[in-house]
Amino acid sequence: MPEIVRAALVQSRWTGDKQSMVEANVAFARQAAAEGAKVACFQEIFSGPYFCQVQDPTHFDLAEPVPDGPTVELMRDLARELAMVLVVPVFEEEQAGVYYNCAFVVDADGTYLGKYRKTHIPQVHGFFEKYYFRPGNLGYPVFQTAVGPIGVYICYDRHFPEGWRALGLAGARIVFNPSATSRSLSQYLWRLEQPAAAVANEYFVGAINRVGVEPLGDDDFYGGSYFVDPRGKLVGEAAPDDVSAVVVRDLDMDLLVEVRQTWAFYRDRNPAAYAPLVQP
Repeated sequence: MPEIVRAALVQSRWTGDKQSMVEANVAFARQAAAEGAKVACFQEIFSGPYFCQVQDPTHFDLAEPVPDGPTVELMRDLARELAMVLVVPVFEEEQAGVYYNCAFVVDADGTYLGKYRKTHIPQVHGFFEKYYFRPGNLGYPVFQTAVGPIGVYICYDRHFPEGWRALGLAGARIVFNPSATSRSLSQYLWRLEQPAAAVANEYFVGAINRVGVEPLGDDDFYGGSYFVDPRGKLVGEAAPDDVSAVVVRDLDMDLLVEVRQTWAFYRDRNPAAYAPLVQP
């Protein structure tokens, strides 16, 4: 029998405060579980507004420790209840004055498996992330979950091929890319980069974007969340660009074997030729 992983992506509008945002996303996770999903990923910094549209020190109050904060505890309970793997992007405080853009992973039995910290930090108008976050320092972990090995790459990371490849080399079968990307800056890239990464690295990619205009900016997040297979084809339709949505799709893991036997990219890599690429 084919190995099918039913997976979910959640894109949601800002609800006005952290508590209601958490409650809304918990409800979306329950909806995904009711539709049979065994793994779900929320959007970038899911419980807050995308505060990086401005530089304001009051937003540091939104950060919390990982794994010792309340959101990890809540999501461990939720994952256990729903028997579902959860990928949860949050604003992490490591210590006073040290913050990361982070996503943690909880297994279907509620076990905290670890976290990924966003590696590439932008600093352009409307995306003032260097004001808030340090670059990630945990490498590119692959998490061994109830649905198999998964990886995480966050938003701006997707412009950099090195991390995509590192996750593939470490065995990821699904890579989630939770994002907050707005219509005027990068929409034309949204349907290009993740399919290209899925093809080049021969795994599934789940691309999640926020949706709607938030109070700290005047540009809108355009949703459009989708899964793409290792041939670069969308799995079903993308989510709408203007409303909250839960995308649930069946991912055929047997396709990974078929594609890797047809396009032997990992066999034909030539690492000895790549050393200059990582020089400053």
